Amino acid sequence: MQLTPRLLLSAYCEGIFPMAHEDGQIYWYDPDPRTILPLDTFHVPRRLQRLVKQAVFTVKVNTAFTAVMQACAAPAPNRETTWMSPEIIEAHTRLHHLGFAHSVECWQNGRLVGGLYGVAVQGLFAGESMFSLVPDSSKVALVHLVMRLRQGGFQLLDAQFMTDHLRQFGATEIPAADYKQQLACALSVSAHFGVNS
Repeated sequence: MQLTPRLLLSAYCEGIFPMAHEDGQIYWYDPDPRTILPLDTFHVPRRLQRLVKQAVFTVKVNTAFTAVMQACAAPAPNRETTWMSPEIIEAHTRLHHLGFAHSVECWQNGRLVGGLYGVAVQGLFAGESMFSLVPDSSKVALVHLVMRLRQGGFQLLDAQFMTDHLRQFGATEIPAADYKQQLACALSVSAHFGVNS
């Protein structure tokens, strides 16, 4: 089954997302419980607030989407394998060219050092993955993402699975049925991710 833009968008609208396994096969996930980052109660630790204000990183949007995905897929400490196959990267890059997938990037001295990407449909932003080559760079990208989502009128930031990294920002797990209700509300809203930079 080819990961066409139509198939991917239909899946996200049903609360389903793809991941590749080590055998190269694509599997579809619909977690229960589901992790979300509530936009209205998103928590930024004080130390991170100071770092954001210091503008240690130059934050850009949608200037290196595929490079962000490739960095997210690269082996890292405690993660030798990845769920992001070349097919996943190619499919989401196509979504990006159609205006449905976005990256938030942290740059330092002209080098991409951290960032994240996800899929935006109506008032839903499905956060897919993040990476950090310099401490806290992915966290700064997440703070900028949430600011942009709030400004654009988004209603739901889907984080899929809970991690300690997300918990510090106020991430919460909710039953899949509750997620589907929030998803339906988000898909009824017209939101705007904003201009590239």
